[in-house]
Amino acid sequence: MQFEEVMEKLEALGKERTKKIYLSNGAREPVFGVATGAMKPIAKQIKIDQPLAEQLYATGNYDAMYFAGIIADPVHMTEDDFNRWINEAYFYMLSDYVVAVTLAESPLGQSIADEWIASNEELKMSAGWSCYCWMLGNRKDEEFSVSKLTGMLKTVKEKIHEAPPRTKASMNNFVTTVGVSFKPLHEQALETAQIIGAVEIKRDHKKSSVVNAYESISKEVERNRIGFKRKYVRC
Repeated sequence: MQFEEVMEKLEALGKERTKKIYLSNGAREPVFGVATGAMKPIAKQIKIDQPLAEQLYATGNYDAMYFAGIIADPVHMTEDDFNRWINEAYFYMLSDYVVAVTLAESPLGQSIADEWIASNEELKMSAGWSCYCWMLGNRKDEEFSVSKLTGMLKTVKEKIHEAPPRTKASMNNFVTTVGVSFKPLHEQALETAQIIGAVEIKRDHKKSSVVNAYESISKEVERNRIGFKRKYVRC
């Protein structure tokens, strides 16, 4: 399927109501407003196509950029590719749900995520922490260093309340994910979550939201889901 055909199909699937939701969350024009589920039939036809993904991502169109993540080939993307993508991710729905998700399927996942976490740039940090969430929720526990993740929990405990809003949200998600999906540090994540308590996330032009990792982990304990792993990262 050619670039122009994909763009035409995405535009035809756009809904004004969905577009308004994306715009209210930080997307900017151009946006078609395509529900993610509506993209699946096109994705099944294309499967993996990195050159096409690069063309789509470069458009700046939110729907095309999202779809690019679905058909990208993370295994063959380079560090430069991922850095270009994160630099063009202008809001959290791209940084955390497109770039971080794609990176989570790459063998470079941990090393690049570490660099982004240390960048002191809000969306890069957010993507780095989010990438760990996606990886921890899918990969075997043995692929991670217990001491490294312990250090990351300590960083969250010390810095989360002063972090930028999007980074703060991803750090909180990280604690939850460790507590749910990484059994060796379940108790430590629960203890960290209890210490950090409720975390307020301020949002532009919207009411602040409050998240609580301790409550989130506790709910999963009740549901007997500790150790949960997803079969796939990308849908």
